[in-house]
Amino acid sequence: MHLAYPAVLSALLFCTGLYGVLARRNAILVLMSVELMLNAVNLNLVAFDVWLSKAAEETLHSGQALTLFTIAIAAAEIGIGLAIVLAVHRNRGTADIDKLRDTAEGHEPDDTDSEARPAEQAAGSGRTGKAEATA
Repeated sequence: MHLAYPAVLSALLFCTGLYGVLARRNAILVLMSVELMLNAVNLNLVAFDVWLSKAAEETLHSGQALTLFTIAIAAAEIGIGLAIVLAVHRNRGTADIDKLRDTAEGHEPDDTDSEARPAEQAAGSGRTGKAEATA
């Protein structure tokens, strides 16, 4: 088998995963797209390992060893990532990435920001008026 076949398949898988990471809004679908990208890298590692081992007549197979290491890292990443997504889903009720951006420190959601300001200003002016009246 030529090296071009797995290389083209790997490029297609990687591009599909990259599109999924950039275009998707659901955190679980983004994690699945990252897994597609990692599998494309694994396919490339194994294909080039087989190609180089035939050319160099060596038996080290370092590409396959790196593939096993990448699979272990991917399994840990998906386990931790899925646990984080599920914990955030329990607390926030959504796995939408755009809505999860509001969880950063110092940022309030845009929807409640415009509604909360007039109520706070009215309550604040009432409190200062009462404080001045009692003083």
